[in-house]
Amino acid sequence: MSTGRKPRAKKAPLVWERPEPDRRPAPAPLSRERIVQAAIEIADKEGLDSVSLRKVGAALDAGPMRLYGYVATKEELLGLLVDEVYGEMNAEGRIRGDWRKALRALAHRTRRAAREHSWFIDLLGSRPHLGPNALAHLEASLAALSDTPGFEDIDTVMLAVGTVNAYVIGAIRTEASELRAELQSGRSKAEWQTETAPYIQRMLATGDFPTLARVVRDASHPSLDIVFDKGLDCVLDGIAARLAR
Repeated sequence: MSTGRKPRAKKAPLVWERPEPDRRPAPAPLSRERIVQAAIEIADKEGLDSVSLRKVGAALDAGPMRLYGYVATKEELLGLLVDEVYGEMNAEGRIRGDWRKALRALAHRTRRAAREHSWFIDLLGSRPHLGPNALAHLEASLAALSDTPGFEDIDTVMLAVGTVNAYVIGAIRTEASELRAELQSGRSKAEWQTETAPYIQRMLATGDFPTLARVVRDASHPSLDIVFDKGLDCVLDGIAARLAR
């Protein structure tokens, strides 16, 4: 007896498994690789909001309709961009050393990638990335710990890697926000501090903020590189203490 339900339409394969159209020499040869490289150039120069199939097509002297054979949506295009960056990270070679060195190396790879491609930060921390380069990066991250004493449980491995990733994403987003604030305001951090210093001094003089006064008076205010490494040390020390228990 029929239920009256329509059969579900078969979903198209993900972009990673979908074959490219046959290449045509005119008016301009296309490939996913060329599309991705053009999109990355736009994102690096103008930011992620400027990336569109229309703009990428114009850069390649091709109409957006031709691009749809290679990339169906902007979401797919962004996924390809992210995977290209993971490929750059993987090209740095195998993760070596003990678990602390491995996690430190992974953290610095992500930070370097985000500095080279500032838009990469905006695409981190959402759903897991499923491109082949992203999966290879995740595999290398987990494998770097899975044979280490104390990390026999895969949940422990995932917790450690996830904790470091959460710290890295938060740290590089903070760094990026500061840089964007400078670009948007046209003032450097030093200029902004000079402008706001009289107000801060008046507020501290009230005596209502004694701990903040210690920060202004006694804190060393190291460079972003030092702050990043010290924060990462705190995270790794926490993981080590948990393992010891």
